[in-house]
Amino acid sequence: MDGQAEIDRTFHGGGVPVNGVAPTAESPLKGFTVAVTSDRRREELASMFMRRGARVITAPMIRIDLMADDQELRRANDHCMAAPADIVVITTGIGFRKWVEAADGWGKREGLLAWLSQTELVARGPKVRGAVRAAGLVEAWAPASEAMAEVLERLLTRDLAGRRIVIQLHGDPLDEVVNALVEAGAEVVTVPVYQLATPTDAVSVERLIRSIIAGHVDCVVFTSAPAAVSMLDAGSLLGVRDELLKAFATTVSAACVGPICAAPFAAAGVSVILPEKARLGGLVRAVGEELPRLRSRHFTVAGHGLEIRGHTVVLDNKSVTLPPAPMAVLRALAEQPGAVLTREELADCLPGHESGRHAVEMAVTRLRSSLRVAGIVQTVVKRGYRFSPDLP
Repeated sequence: MDGQAEIDRTFHGGGVPVNGVAPTAESPLKGFTVAVTSDRRREELASMFMRRGARVITAPMIRIDLMADDQELRRANDHCMAAPADIVVITTGIGFRKWVEAADGWGKREGLLAWLSQTELVARGPKVRGAVRAAGLVEAWAPASEAMAEVLERLLTRDLAGRRIVIQLHGDPLDEVVNALVEAGAEVVTVPVYQLATPTDAVSVERLIRSIIAGHVDCVVFTSAPAAVSMLDAGSLLGVRDELLKAFATTVSAACVGPICAAPFAAAGVSVILPEKARLGGLVRAVGEELPRLRSRHFTVAGHGLEIRGHTVVLDNKSVTLPPAPMAVLRALAEQPGAVLTREELADCLPGHESGRHAVEMAVTRLRSSLRVAGIVQTVVKRGYRFSPDLP
């Protein structure tokens, strides 16, 4: 089964109500396929994109596992609370919530919150700040950038000699941060709440990567830097990292919830869609605004307005969903307006196992039948086919 056909079989939305989710009257993402790579809250994020008309596929690139040994967290908690702390750094909202939930299970929730209320709380960004306030606490400071580097920089401007600093970890031991604080004279206590692990469904990960390279996905959404790193690492393991980066730089948009999440792509020279604020709602809105601008093409052909977006053609403001082969032919022709492409050239663009002159002719026939407008795809006798937009 080819990549687009697999997406057609497994997508979670796109104009059809799924699990009670239907597109709104205004569907800026209709015709586009969006891939969600997060593990946590992926259903919520998928629903938000579906309500905007997108087809959504999910392939978590990482999974969040609580510490296998719950006693390790309990020992860290008891060690923290054995003495007052000067500063407590909360690095993730989910980690903080899990810490409080675990303490509740041990009958120590109120004691933990009381102990935290006597410290200087530093929240690594707005999302963490929300979790802290939901627990009835107030942070002393939170960087707008959500960057641990900014947290460390601020702490190192102070005299830390003899200070006791507690850091809630987020799957990363943060050795550089811990070492820098220790060198500044602080006593550092770490609290490991969860760890990041590779996804269990390697088949879905590989399928998504090959679909991205084949151009069957329009946008891939990331909510954490580890997920972005995991995808690029998976591309390396499959031997297609260069092709994957080329796809992100040309035919597929990456969307990241914030600058920290986008850092792996920035290091690879790939531009991404970023929201103004690092929130899921802002991320969805940014994709809804930017993806049609970046990944759709507008033409006037044979007197008709035609827009190519994702797996859909909008003809005179009416959406027409095309099968993979006709869509591939139209895309190839539209990439070179006015040029004649031979049947052999078009055959190379067909998805899956379809190939040969006959497959191209069948795809053109189905394309014309779906669009029902003469002159959009022209036959050039003994040469091939042509897409000729009207001149301005």
